[in-house]
Amino acid sequence: VQLQASGGGLVQAGGSLKLSCAASGRLYSNAVIAWFRQAPGKEREFVALTRWSRESTYYAGSVQGRFTISRDKAENPVYLQMNTVNSEDTAVYYCARGSRWSTQPNEYNDWGQGTLVTVSS
Repeated sequence: VQLQASGGGLVQAGGSLKLSCAASGRLYSNAVIAWFRQAPGKEREFVALTRWSRESTYYAGSVQGRFTISRDKAENPVYLQMNTVNSEDTAVYYCARGSRWSTQPNEYNDWGQGTLVTVSS
């Protein structure tokens, strides 16, 4: 499975941005798709995750209520809608595929190349 993240860019603080993660290859319904992010000089951190079947979602506390992970039934991509962004959201965002419901990066086998989100004040 190959993943490709896109949609990053420059956004003003308080604004919104929508990231997409497109997957090629077969994904089973119990596959877990997650978004992580990595800011300069910091470790990669969990943002949000969902099952490919869209049954449930889970968020990091820092983005709860601001970000939404979703996938339209008829469409492949998994989206990350980012609202009310702030400077701490500046990072390279990665999508990843795993088989376990986990917030740990090492539980994920396949990673996209990352897309940069920069929040300006």
